Amino acid sequence: MMYKSKVGSLFSGIGGIDLGFEQAGFEIAWANDMDASACKTYRHNFPNTHLIEGDVRDVDPRALPDIDVLVAGFPCQPFSIMGYRRGFKDPRGNLFFEISRFIDIKRPRVVLLENVRNLMEHDSGKTFLVIYNTLAQFGYSVKYKVINATDVNIPQNRARIFIVAFLNIEDCDRFTFPEAIPLEATIEDVIDRSIKHDEIYYYDSNSRYFKELNAKIVEKSGIYRIDDSGVATRKWEICPTLKANMGTYHDRVPIIRDDFGIRKLTPMECLAFQGFSKEYIFRGIPLESAYKQCGNTVCVPVIKQIALQVKCLF
Repeated sequence: MMYKSKVGSLFSGIGGIDLGFEQAGFEIAWANDMDASACKTYRHNFPNTHLIEGDVRDVDPRALPDIDVLVAGFPCQPFSIMGYRRGFKDPRGNLFFEISRFIDIKRPRVVLLENVRNLMEHDSGKTFLVIYNTLAQFGYSVKYKVINATDVNIPQNRARIFIVAFLNIEDCDRFTFPEAIPLEATIEDVIDRSIKHDEIYYYDSNSRYFKELNAKIVEKSGIYRIDDSGVATRKWEICPTLKANMGTYHDRVPIIRDDFGIRKLTPMECLAFQGFSKEYIFRGIPLESAYKQCGNTVCVPVIKQIALQVKCLF
């Protein structure tokens, strides 16, 4: 049997990064996350992967199998332009150093980190420099690039930074980020406006936004959203960035008009805008958790394309 390179996954969430590597031919050896609801979703979709549910600070890397690649979509809220941008002053930002603990002990051949685009500019570049220097002090060479979901023919505006670090300088020299694929897909490839969904997704006359939504969303085309100032007048031709706060503030879920009224995107449509297949499922979790998980995950085809480039090194 052909050997499959092994991946260890930190802050795995619902497994978006893991899925991209799996699709590229890697084997997920183990994963870790502390969000119980996300772990429930992960187990449904990765039944054969060893998932450690709990705080990463309590996980001993020495007790886990060795790996070829370590991946981590570490918490982005401390660095996001939508948050307070506290960075390493936020306890979630300090979790980056838990990744470095795993790197120091496991010494994977390749490390992949994913975070918000703003990471490079945060604190005048000092935050990114800390991450870069931390990887360098363990002997890793680093390449990084901002890639949008639209670069892999997914109609969502989702720009993220991807940091790839290599234990061997030869691997770094050989690795190249994937070339962009022209965006040909449209939102209509994801949304079927002729399908009637559950009433929970539709705005009715009891909603505080009902009147304004009906006045502004008159066409069955494009996607709209509500922001802090109310119903945004801009019509998006591609899906705006899906955010984790969709799980806390349901009116932050992007909105469309279909044949039956004005409604939010469903969680499955949100997953489709992240490049997940229809076989990926939510089961037994609250709706708000599903939305949060959609906003917290990654665009799977971006990961797959990067993973295929990494696979060429092995």
